[in-house]
Amino acid sequence: MRGRTTVITGAAAGMGAEVARQLAARGAHIALLDRNADGLATASASLDGTGHTSHVVDLTDDEAVAAAVAEVEASHSHVQSLVTCAGSSMLGAIDQLTMAEMRWLMDVNLWGTVNVTKALLPALRREPAAHITHLVSIYGLAAPAGRIPYAMSKFAVRGFTEALRHELERSTVTVGAVYPAGVKTGIILRGRYAAAIDPAVADRAASAQAAMYHTEPADAAARIVEATIRRRPRTMVGREARLVDVLTRVTPTHYWAPMRRPLRDAIDTTTPIR
Repeated sequence: MRGRTTVITGAAAGMGAEVARQLAARGAHIALLDRNADGLATASASLDGTGHTSHVVDLTDDEAVAAAVAEVEASHSHVQSLVTCAGSSMLGAIDQLTMAEMRWLMDVNLWGTVNVTKALLPALRREPAAHITHLVSIYGLAAPAGRIPYAMSKFAVRGFTEALRHELERSTVTVGAVYPAGVKTGIILRGRYAAAIDPAVADRAASAQAAMYHTEPADAAARIVEATIRRRPRTMVGREARLVDVLTRVTPTHYWAPMRRPLRDAIDTTTPIR
């Protein structure tokens, strides 16, 4: 990694910013991508070393992604790895969600990931060895009630990652998926919820979900960094991810039964606040 470049999406905060800091500490050059200009400036200022660049981009905008990747390639001669941390969440049951709300999340989580990966692939192919790390989710292993758009998007990212790994298996580019369980980044508290939900009810559900998150961002980032350096095809982050991975293998059609009760409050977006 030393002296070569890693491109990180969602780099303005959370795991993206922490992955950037840990890779920079190892001597890597970092190209940080995010739509949050102020957050990018803060994250960039926290990095060790020099040669880092920041690129403000909306990953759902094809032309903007192409322009940002061109900027990255112009600034960095050796782009060795890509880590896709950008993403959001959406609370709501199917009767509460609109098609537009569900499409928005698919655009961010799935098509944003596909977009930047496809655009950066030619640069990665020029390297003697390169790796792509896609952050999926524990909900790319198991699909809970109340999280239909998020689960759809993450199962799709998982499928994209595995198919791309197979397409590139005879190339110099390897592809891996990381499945984090609850990481204390605040994504669920900053995410969206269906407009049909009472905001107080949405806050209650989001807070219940956040209370279940136990992994520190620095610990999750260390696993992501290691998976990228070792070019691992599949990495679980957190005890819950390992348990759910086993559970869905053992009982692929009945895994929801033991998950329902622990997630009860986190998926409740209908009970009024009293």
